Amino acid sequence: MATLPEKFNLRPAAWEDVQAVADLTLAVCTADGDPQDAAQPAELKTEWGTPGFTLGTDAWVVTDLAGRVIGYEEFFNRHAHASLQGDGYVHPEHEGQGVGTALLRALEQRAQAELASAEADLRVFLRNVMTIEDQAGRALHENEGYRAIRYSWSMRINLDDQPPVAQFPAGVEIRPFDEARHLFAVYEAIEEAFADHWSHPKSDFASWKYRQLAPERYHPELWHVAWAGEDVAGVALCRYRGGMGWVGGLGVRRPWRKQGLGMALLLHSFQEFHRRGQRTVGLGVDASNPTGATRLYERAGMYVKNEYVCYEKELRPGRDPEE
Repeated sequence: MATLPEKFNLRPAAWEDVQAVADLTLAVCTADGDPQDAAQPAELKTEWGTPGFTLGTDAWVVTDLAGRVIGYEEFFNRHAHASLQGDGYVHPEHEGQGVGTALLRALEQRAQAELASAEADLRVFLRNVMTIEDQAGRALHENEGYRAIRYSWSMRINLDDQPPVAQFPAGVEIRPFDEARHLFAVYEAIEEAFADHWSHPKSDFASWKYRQLAPERYHPELWHVAWAGEDVAGVALCRYRGGMGWVGGLGVRRPWRKQGLGMALLLHSFQEFHRRGQRTVGLGVDASNPTGATRLYERAGMYVKNEYVCYEKELRPGRDPEE
């Protein structure tokens, strides 16, 4: 563990830190040029209440002498105790003072403890994501043995004008979403559509439902489900995030790909946001998406707001847990 200057204190996060951590993420994201990407208190509460996440052991804050939160890190077991994820923030005014190093080493110590729960033949790794312009954060990770492995984009579109009319393939239509009748079918469609995406471990239904139906993110009127007869062909699960519209998950099942359904769902989502008076819409995408999603979004008029880089540190070699 890194030794912090005496003016700082590293401790487990507590529920009363929610607002302070949200304020910290806002300060960091504002400095990165994308304040809309900051976590809201309600989102943090959902994360901290995720089954399997224990606040006292899986999140840390660094405070100054006045008790202000100036650093934060969280740990998640994404899959099989082998695909492990961190997410950390250091206030821009306190960079270069050892805060990030202390948090990153606390994260790795927690990840090492998870090794005992992973199957013996699984490769175990720890990942962290940051903006590509975060030179201090990137240097810190590289100095600690991480390597850059993947890039992603946060994209936006400004809907000043009426979006084009969505043209759905023949035999495919949008129907009103009914949670009681459609939720499990949507879950299955999302899992199938994203099965060949990089680093997408299959979620069990209960975990997926917990995240998707969290009050701050669940807007069923913005869940656009495309049906082909009795089959879900594709979905666009939209919501509001950071004061803008957000396309949280857009997926097309294999039998209906390369027919224009992805573009139709995206334009339909834009139309619905525009109709509700929302003029900015965003989404996140893997920059190397194998289904051509980045080209689709650019053709629809979206632009790259921020680029992110994923760093990984292998803790143990073996079989990939996401295979």
